[in-house]
Amino acid sequence: VRKSMVLLKNGKSTNNPFLPLDKNASKILVAGTHSDNLGYQCGGWTLEWQGLSGNSTIGTTILEAIKLVVSPSTKVVYQKNPDADYVKGQGFSYAIVVVGEPPYAEYFGDNLNLTIPLGGGDTIKNVCGSLKCLVILISGRPLVIKPYLPLVDAFVAAWLPGTEGQGVTDVIFGDYGFQGKLPRTWFKSV
Repeated sequence: VRKSMVLLKNGKSTNNPFLPLDKNASKILVAGTHSDNLGYQCGGWTLEWQGLSGNSTIGTTILEAIKLVVSPSTKVVYQKNPDADYVKGQGFSYAIVVVGEPPYAEYFGDNLNLTIPLGGGDTIKNVCGSLKCLVILISGRPLVIKPYLPLVDAFVAAWLPGTEGQGVTDVIFGDYGFQGKLPRTWFKSV
């Protein structure tokens, strides 16, 4: 997991990186459909042909891994799809938004627009429009991210990390560096 993650953006400028995240932050918001869902982390061909949603597989979700790695005094708040008003008034140090595709296999994954599904775009807008944030994309392929890049402080392609959410947190909190590279240029539009 650690070796495959690709850092697509880090900071609003090259002189001011956002990652690694602070483990000692006072309060962190974790949002998005893929934050606490092992089935989504694993993708297709996991237990069933089209994969599963939910936590019926043994492993560590990204949300669980965040709670394990941050300071015991850090408050971690999970809201799957918070609205913008909620985000503004809670005093969060920063947010981690984990979005992506549901599991699929073969032609069931065909998609003509390749946008972030399951309300992921709205979650990014609601959270990252008000807070410093990292977006982690869980997908088996590149998706359209251009509309969201100006809103986010950091963007990571985690692909399908499987049952090991800890591998994701190892990198975003700086215990290991990013090593993943794109085999091809990420498209700007479809």
